[in-house]
Amino acid sequence: MRLRRTVLAVLAVTLLGACGGGGGGTSAGAGEGVPREKLTFGIGPYLPTADDTKAGFEPFFAHVAEELGVDYELQVASDFAGIAVALANGKVDVAWLGPYGFVLANHDSDARAIATVEYDGKPTYHAIVVAAPDSPVANWPDDAQGRSMSFAEVASTSGWLVPTHFLTQRGIDPKTYFQYSEGAAHPANEVAVATGRVELATDYDRNRNAMIESGDLDEGATKVVWESEPLPNDAIAVRPGFDPELARRIQAILDAMPADQAEELLPEHYTGFTPATDDSYRSIRDAAVSLGQLDG
Repeated sequence: MRLRRTVLAVLAVTLLGACGGGGGGTSAGAGEGVPREKLTFGIGPYLPTADDTKAGFEPFFAHVAEELGVDYELQVASDFAGIAVALANGKVDVAWLGPYGFVLANHDSDARAIATVEYDGKPTYHAIVVAAPDSPVANWPDDAQGRSMSFAEVASTSGWLVPTHFLTQRGIDPKTYFQYSEGAAHPANEVAVATGRVELATDYDRNRNAMIESGDLDEGATKVVWESEPLPNDAIAVRPGFDPELARRIQAILDAMPADQAEELLPEHYTGFTPATDDSYRSIRDAAVSLGQLDG
């Protein structure tokens, strides 16, 4: 295993249960009297708590298992690095994980992407930086030097990788340019800015919009002062050694899912999936290599 030390430091806090590797290498849909195959699904921390995430996404995973004719278990990770390592180690068979998490798992173990999530009909999203509504920062990062800024965990695509890469490409070391901190969850970053604990924080547009819609964040509590180029949405990926035919069946189930069914099975705004390959996440991999987080 060759995950960088910055990522390994995050792993100690993961709460992902250590279940055995799934049986993705055997055929699904056993005959009568024969125990059915069991797949272990995994997902990162997309909603405020693990219970929220499990409740919000389990109907989707239950549907996939039913379509395949298998039993299933759903594991929820407490951080994005945890779900990447669980996939790489075969602790889960099929994972829903962030773009950078997928790149880590792919680099470390040859985990494979089979689909990209669509949100509001699009397979892309944006990293953002937020500030208080009355903040004088208008042209981040040029007018933000010396201000307090919270980044998310180092395995987060939008909360750490993308903004850090953006800054370093401009000759800025965020750890010296700002009053720097890292490791916060995305919702916590929004709340920290809204309550004045920090002046700036990273997030992603989907999370901010969801918090506003749910009432967890007033629309005017923060303002967006920077937005990235479009980034590939979350990956659905399979562990190394997973049965290729079963992977193709899962990909076909996702590709055929109409928007109304996706909206019924998933939290708000998720509208389906588009087929993906490892190369769909090349821009994320290139950023990680540029920052020295992965070997070239």
